[in-house]
Amino acid sequence: MSHHVEDIRNIALVGHGASGKTSLADDLLFHAHMTNRIGNPDDGTSLAAFDEEEKKRKFSIDTSVLYWDHLGHRVHLLDTPGYPDFIGASLPALDAVENAVLVISAAAGIQVNTRKMFREAKKKGLACFVVINKMDADNIDFEHLRYSLVQTFGQGCVLFNAPIGVGPDFNGVVSVINPPAQEPAGCLVKLADCRTELIQALAEADEALAEKFLMDQPISHEEMVQAIPKAIKAGHLIPVFCTSVKKDLGIDELLDGLNNLALSPKEGKRPKVNHPNGHGLEEIEIEPCEEAPFLARVFKTYHDKFLGNVSFLKILSGKVNPHQPWVNERNSLTCKNSGFFLVQGKQQTPITEAVAGDIIAINKFEDLHIGDTVGTAPGQGTVQTDRFPMPMYGLAVEPKNRTDEQKISSCLHKVAEEDPTFTVERDGQTKEMVIHGISQLHLDVIQSRLKRRFDLELKTHEPKIPYRETILTPGEGDFRHKKQTGGHGQFAEVHVRIYPLPRSITNEAQFFQDFANKAHFEKIRKDNSSYDPVHNFGFMDSVVGGTIPNNFIPAVEKGCREVLVKGSLAGYWIQDVAVEAYFGKDHPVDSSEQAFRIAARKAFRLALSRAKSVLLEPIVNVEVTCPLNRTGEILGLLNTKRARIENQEPQGQDMVVIQAKAPLGELSQFAAEMGKTTAGQGYFSMEFSHYEPTPPLVQQQIMAKASVVHDDDD
Repeated sequence: MSHHVEDIRNIALVGHGASGKTSLADDLLFHAHMTNRIGNPDDGTSLAAFDEEEKKRKFSIDTSVLYWDHLGHRVHLLDTPGYPDFIGASLPALDAVENAVLVISAAAGIQVNTRKMFREAKKKGLACFVVINKMDADNIDFEHLRYSLVQTFGQGCVLFNAPIGVGPDFNGVVSVINPPAQEPAGCLVKLADCRTELIQALAEADEALAEKFLMDQPISHEEMVQAIPKAIKAGHLIPVFCTSVKKDLGIDELLDGLNNLALSPKEGKRPKVNHPNGHGLEEIEIEPCEEAPFLARVFKTYHDKFLGNVSFLKILSGKVNPHQPWVNERNSLTCKNSGFFLVQGKQQTPITEAVAGDIIAINKFEDLHIGDTVGTAPGQGTVQTDRFPMPMYGLAVEPKNRTDEQKISSCLHKVAEEDPTFTVERDGQTKEMVIHGISQLHLDVIQSRLKRRFDLELKTHEPKIPYRETILTPGEGDFRHKKQTGGHGQFAEVHVRIYPLPRSITNEAQFFQDFANKAHFEKIRKDNSSYDPVHNFGFMDSVVGGTIPNNFIPAVEKGCREVLVKGSLAGYWIQDVAVEAYFGKDHPVDSSEQAFRIAARKAFRLALSRAKSVLLEPIVNVEVTCPLNRTGEILGLLNTKRARIENQEPQGQDMVVIQAKAPLGELSQFAAEMGKTTAGQGYFSMEFSHYEPTPPLVQQQIMAKASVVHDDDD
């Protein structure tokens, strides 16, 4: 084995689109002597941007996995997409690293996705670094940019190398930790001031240094160097480096800085596994050592027409060898290990051993999803997965060619397995297949990928806004289904009560503990009751005396669930409702599952009509970045969308960030309208926030357009 856990550095390049992350990754690989020339995304020679769709569009869509060996360290680098549309590829990458490098364009400043990825990195306890890239660009206000860094990321943002010149005059960097005897001409900052800022940040994490600093005692170079890793790990220090990929300046300094300062898996925040202990699940911190049992986590998957399913794993503990059997802890599915690879972009090199901290790829292991935990034996536990932004932009789709009807579902689900922010569902009311993504751009890329990979072309329809239905007050309903034909007839009678179910309930245990208990429902029979987290729906059996025989209770529940999908007001999913079946009647000959299913459906609908039913509309968090001189027009545009403005803050000298909450249904044309208002200089991102009742007038308009048909098979 050429390296051990202590020698590994796992780093994610994150930030907004067009900040130069991919070009920087290629430049770092060249300076680490992993390539003979510097790759360029613009001419298709980049090692990181190798996908045909990425070459065509000139921006990253997926996370690229790269590595280099430098001064005794194995560095795994994950180059993540910069646009918020592809956040589903960026977020899992943070689970595979201990260090996040925020790449910022010196001219554009701190943009939307940079802020978001910084928040996510801090939430996961990652060490953070900042690279101010494109120092050779025009119109750079370096002092204001430094101020913005401190305002956004905290006082710990300290220059580790200072730029000499700016814009076309940028011609190098000078070290702050090892400054020259004489400050070079053209240096944009006072090195002594930067050194003082560094000591202040170090003092936050080191009491001895803090005491010396307060006593105005000298602090040696060795003391500073020893204190830096501790301050980075504690989050009190964020080293800042300056680079220009175009001029190939500052790259060696960044390479050495990451090599010396980035945390190893032993030093970084350790993941925790939910381990079964006989009484439930116990959360255990994973020790990243080679002697522990093998455990790994999947952070990326994709389907290759030649290799099949390819999965990328971060090894959390232990050591893996060829031909070890592997187990998916989610479903206990076992797979014979046929080998694994070290990945450099699209190049795969077979290897015979890997240790805790390493990032590898495997293939021919079916049904591996992002977030799955893989071990060598069942029962080792699972790493908790994070929730991803809910995809809110929907399109109804069908194949252009009728011959593709058989393969459309399988192809869409293969893509959905790769991207946690892309979903596929069949609408229960319209019978249409609906795909959901983060944005129009996201779904455009998905469609291009389907055409390129599977030769599948789609026809699409207008986005369907995912409204929901619920109730505000309890209600009751009962229905007797009686139908006599030749031979056996149909008979069933069902009585139900319905209740609003709090949205704070998220799982079955909480449902029975906080709501469906003996204190609230004295006659509840838990064995026949259930909870559905997708709809936040609870079914409670309170039937006594056998008025509905036990064998027909599942049919009653099934009938209620059919109403959930078809809706009552306007044909949308029903959520946040609990149904209590408490009485009924049967017939020894004419009763059947179908009869009780129909009676339950009609009783449930009658209860809904007697309760106060409302439509819920999805509310999204919107973050708009626009020119400062267009702020008033954008605020006016947002007001026409029923948006609630929550915050405004300047970004740079001439941009402003506006944060608001708005109904998703009002934003279908917002991108085009904002582009026209800002002359293409504005951009926005959105993610799901919550559902809330639709205003009465809007609800009437939606219901007027809806055509709800209840096919009760009676």
